[in-house]
Amino acid sequence: MTKKYQTHATATKFCRLWIAAIFTIILAADYASAKGVRSLDIASFGVQAGQKTDATPAVRAALEQCRKEKVPRLIFSPGRYDFWPDQAFEKYLFVSNNDEGIKRIAFPLVGFDGIEVDGRGATFVLHGFLMPFLVEHSRNVRLKNLTIDYARTFHSEGKVLAVSKTGVDLEISDDYPYEIRNGVIVFTDGKKDDDPKTSVRSKEVVYPYGMLLAFDPKRRETAYMAQDRFGLESGVAAQAIGPRKVHLSIEQVSATVDDILVFGPSHRDIPGFVISESAKVTLSSVTLYHAGGMGVIAQRSRDIELENVRVTPQPGGKRIVSATADATHFVNCTGKIQMCDCLFENQKDDATNIHGLYARITGKPAPDKITVQLMHPQQAGIDFILPGMRLEIVDGPSLTQRGEATVRAVQRINKEYMLVTVTAPLPLQVQTGDCVADADANTADVVIRNCTIRNNRARGILLGSRGKIVVEGNTFHSPGTAILFEGDGRFWFEQAGVRDVTIRGNTFDNCNFGVWGNACIGVGSGISPECRKTSRYNRNILIENNFFRVFGPQTVLGIYSVDGLTFRNNRIEKTNAYPPRPGQAPTPFDIVDSDNVHIDPADQLLISQLPK
Repeated sequence: MTKKYQTHATATKFCRLWIAAIFTIILAADYASAKGVRSLDIASFGVQAGQKTDATPAVRAALEQCRKEKVPRLIFSPGRYDFWPDQAFEKYLFVSNNDEGIKRIAFPLVGFDGIEVDGRGATFVLHGFLMPFLVEHSRNVRLKNLTIDYARTFHSEGKVLAVSKTGVDLEISDDYPYEIRNGVIVFTDGKKDDDPKTSVRSKEVVYPYGMLLAFDPKRRETAYMAQDRFGLESGVAAQAIGPRKVHLSIEQVSATVDDILVFGPSHRDIPGFVISESAKVTLSSVTLYHAGGMGVIAQRSRDIELENVRVTPQPGGKRIVSATADATHFVNCTGKIQMCDCLFENQKDDATNIHGLYARITGKPAPDKITVQLMHPQQAGIDFILPGMRLEIVDGPSLTQRGEATVRAVQRINKEYMLVTVTAPLPLQVQTGDCVADADANTADVVIRNCTIRNNRARGILLGSRGKIVVEGNTFHSPGTAILFEGDGRFWFEQAGVRDVTIRGNTFDNCNFGVWGNACIGVGSGISPECRKTSRYNRNILIENNFFRVFGPQTVLGIYSVDGLTFRNNRIEKTNAYPPRPGQAPTPFDIVDSDNVHIDPADQLLISQLPK
């Protein structure tokens, strides 16, 4: 064999081995993809941490490649990534308890089956009106190891310098750019719009506000007994009194000198995570420093897990508010909702609210037909009534059940009204003004364990799911009721009525220092007072082995229209953390119009022996 032929044969053999190796790698990659371990690195799309260029187009392209090639994992390197709305995915969304509208979205996870976004310690900083995450019509989604913040928050803050009957003097930091225009304070992003303005459009970013609320900067919580000042959507008259100092001409502001006065946004346009009609969604080690609406909102979804999710202000103490509405919210969810080892603090509303939806019957055009209206504007457009669904029908004022029906057909008239045809004539007692709800939704089993809930506006957690609920090992320090059983068919139109609740091993640390409730654990269902004697909306509640730290004469448990409640083996300690609430009733147990309620005599004796 000649040397030339040997060289050629060797080369041919090498090529064959090389081709075989490449083929093996491809097969291995395909196999790895099938096993869920193959990843795309965002760096391969030209984005590096710390560049401060727009990562939105790269993320959109990476997600599209994940979809096409069934790659189950998108990863980042630690560091900062910036996102702008200019080239973001866009969709009109109806989001329950938030505001509808066109949303620009940084991470549109729509129609995925198996996707993980692993930030690996990355921080995503968003600019302008851009929503971080949408999970829609997807399943097996995991979002982990990431932090979200905004370059400019949707709320604004100012330090109170003086308060009088006719106004408030404020000092506003550079973090909240503003101008006084036509005598009114207007908050902006601080950037001038250089493009020619037209009669219909300007690119200037303005941050509208609608309310004021004072926070205590030392305690870093809502100020003691502070009340919201609503109705400011058209602006507040202001004048400059010094560098970054303004006088607001406004009456009835509940604040004192050195408080932080928060301008709450007049919208809930930009929630942090929207989960809609999806299943098996997990958020793990996720921190949300800010959102222009709710932190996490899930609707018509199944099996949602939050582990080590933190809704908290940006560290460093410069900002006192995190999300501008609820930290979390769940609507018509089934399966299991689990929140473990989470921190929900300084948000501008509750830590969580779990409920279903009621629609009001507005007409009965035939024995088997009803027209229904979605009454609350933040529920409009959510098509929760579907063919084959089992409806429950309740009396609006009392929330007692009038009957059930099975849906045959639904005609959507518009975003508010539907014509619903059922499979059999409706019970004769059904009338306009009654409410309908999905009888099989809002049944998620709920676990809330080892969470810290504190320093926010309003209440702690609102429980309305009809599945099995366990609340254990948590710490509550909320200005209002720590645990509230809600639901009504007259104002919020939220379906609730718990059936199996265990509240054990929690610490209730000096709650009720604000104006959002009169008891540490209470019922706030919107049942007409004249109907409470007969309605038994919430049932089977066990409260045991908890530690209550209370100040002043305080109501620990305030309930009505409950059937089945046991309060036993709890510890109660008197503190001097706050002055007694004005007009606070000295009754520790305020229980009316309820059946089968048992308060352990030892607990009653313990409360009676507390120092006055």
